[in-house]
Amino acid sequence: MKWFKSLSVAALAIAMVATSVSAAGAASSLKGKIVINGSSALLPLTLQAANEFKKLNPKVKISASAAGSITGPQSVRKGIADIGAVDWDASQDVPGFKKFDGQVAHKVAIIPFAAVVNKNVKVDDLSTKQLQDIFSGKVTNWKDVGGDDADIIVVNRAFGSGTRVNFQMKALQGTDFISKGNNYKEVKSSGDMKTAVETTPNAIGYIDLVYVTSNMKAMKINKVAPTEANVVNGTYKVWGYGYYMTKGEPNEVTKAFIEYIQSAKFQNGSLKKLKFIPISAVK
Repeated sequence: MKWFKSLSVAALAIAMVATSVSAAGAASSLKGKIVINGSSALLPLTLQAANEFKKLNPKVKISASAAGSITGPQSVRKGIADIGAVDWDASQDVPGFKKFDGQVAHKVAIIPFAAVVNKNVKVDDLSTKQLQDIFSGKVTNWKDVGGDDADIIVVNRAFGSGTRVNFQMKALQGTDFISKGNNYKEVKSSGDMKTAVETTPNAIGYIDLVYVTSNMKAMKINKVAPTEANVVNGTYKVWGYGYYMTKGEPNEVTKAFIEYIQSAKFQNGSLKKLKFIPISAVK
């Protein structure tokens, strides 16, 4: 009887190993190439997901670049990218941009955006009105909003940025940006914004939370901090969905990659560690 039980256990173990090998083989049989372009806000998520997906599917090649949200659907339309990463649904009209006909939007993350200042700035909280006045150029000195007597350096993203679209719509409620002046800088990407705010005393800009470092400060807006909890409970309003745009329905390998990012494992694991919020968190 003991011999029979041992044999049964051994047979079960062999069956489990065989099943695992078979499943691994099936997973690794996927092959192809995926080209991704667009949002720099979504780039950390894209790179992390690509790294994980390629380990599971070594026959899949993924290349990713980020030149701003608008370049995502533009690249898809031109046929030079399979996925366009965008900080808005590019299949719909949004202020400043017409929809991209024939493209399908796939939600991949919730992106919290924050007004950020250089660590030397002694202001911790700004109202919507104060943000509007600063970014439109009406208020030019930190002393006018409770800080030191120092000129405010406004750092803005170039037109075509999804972070810019979200910040203007949700933090500034549509108010126009200042566009020139000695105290105005314009940058092309989230990485450039990070560097500019970190290295420019008295600077203010805006960025998604994944890029916030100890050399800058994420501001409260109307006394509400830009945290995951406050996005989920509805008190912090400056956030948007991140999308992957495809020309029509994606092919097999692209679909598998998008579904991996949308999976509960990635959404509740690597995505949250990067300070994005799972798409299921907000109803």
